[in-house]
Amino acid sequence: MSSSPFLHVRSPELGVMPGEDDELVNEGMYGKAFARYLQSHLIENGYEASDFVCEDWGWWVTISGLPFTCGIGVYGMQIPDSDALDLCATVLTPRGRKWSWSKFMFVDTTAEVDRLHETIRRICESDDDVTVVAETPDFPL
Repeated sequence: MSSSPFLHVRSPELGVMPGEDDELVNEGMYGKAFARYLQSHLIENGYEASDFVCEDWGWWVTISGLPFTCGIGVYGMQIPDSDALDLCATVLTPRGRKWSWSKFMFVDTTAEVDRLHETIRRICESDDDVTVVAETPDFPL
């Protein structure tokens, strides 16, 4: 099984939200605005992005309706001496064969995970307020 790449972005529209500090599990692990942004745009693109929650490493966006558990990891860290955030997202579901309890068999996640990653990239690239900094196999922040 292999991992999806990280999409590193910046946007003045996706900063720290009011009250977000109170929701964080670990101080400085922002990204709520980006998680909400992705959830909204993924729904517009036909995905069942049912919810998003804060985790100790960042934010998790749940993708429902697939024959396997699927989610997107969203990470955000403050750029030093700035109010802006460095943000990144990746599909956390590994690519390859994965056991599906709902189907009671192995399913290949590769096509769906790749399609989801491409949709996230297309969403970010098509928004004039979002700059795609890089796409990398390694965590960029």
